[in-house]
Amino acid sequence: MDLRDLTYFETIAELGHLGRAAEKLNRSQPALTKSIQRLEESFGTKLFQRDGRRIKLTPVGELLQARGKVLQQSIAQTQREVRDFASGALGNIRLGCAATMAEYLLPELTNALLKRAPELTLKLVIGQDDMLLEQLRSGQLDMIICPQRLDDDEFIGHPILTDQAVVIASRDHPVFKAPFQMADLCQYRWVLPPVGVSSRKWVDEAFAANGLPLPVVQVEANSISLLPRLIAQTRLLSFIARETLEYGKNMQHLREVPLDQTTMTRTICVSVRRAGYLSPAAHAMVQMLRDSNGEFFRWT
Repeated sequence: MDLRDLTYFETIAELGHLGRAAEKLNRSQPALTKSIQRLEESFGTKLFQRDGRRIKLTPVGELLQARGKVLQQSIAQTQREVRDFASGALGNIRLGCAATMAEYLLPELTNALLKRAPELTLKLVIGQDDMLLEQLRSGQLDMIICPQRLDDDEFIGHPILTDQAVVIASRDHPVFKAPFQMADLCQYRWVLPPVGVSSRKWVDEAFAANGLPLPVVQVEANSISLLPRLIAQTRLLSFIARETLEYGKNMQHLREVPLDQTTMTRTICVSVRRAGYLSPAAHAMVQMLRDSNGEFFRWT
């Protein structure tokens, strides 16, 4: 089996159209047809079947697509490992984390790591944990810093600190004008992250567990910490880390809505793929985070 044929196969499978795949790969349709024929001959079975003007995978094709992604990822990891070993380089770190984590963690952590390895390079991706997990799973990232996920054996999470997330509102929000309960929050609309993000899941589950309707989301945003002025000028409620409320920029016009039922205690981890390759630099960063007891976070 030719790895180039496998690459062509993945593109054709993704697009479901031979002409579009030829255009994307800058190859002729006959060349791609021969590539698929070689794969089918090597496996002794059909990989595609006609579906009107499009083509779709056979069950065997679906299996090859799944295994092919794992194989391509393994090849990419091997290439990185061999290059690191051959050059003697400490390597590159591909790190994903939330905006708040980047703001309060990376200055101290990067400074400490550069003192040990001045030649390393760092690629930083900012995003919510659902997007970061997918990039970690696909091999685009080496590690991510986000709340612990206990439902996926594909990753190993090393705890680095514990924090709390709370409901927030503008300082003069009507909810503060009288004693309130969790049910009183249902009359207001919210600014929350997308449904796949762990904090959004937790908020929804907290309301459901108390027999209340789920929060009505009027603004969905992938970085709540960037919207304090919006929250301060409206009656919208939101949900962020308490440290962000206390030490973040432009938070002076916001305050916590204190309720035990809406206070989430979470463990922040540095997570890596269980079978993924880490450069020497990435190994060093993981170890520094595990040994730090949260000392790299400078909230003030």
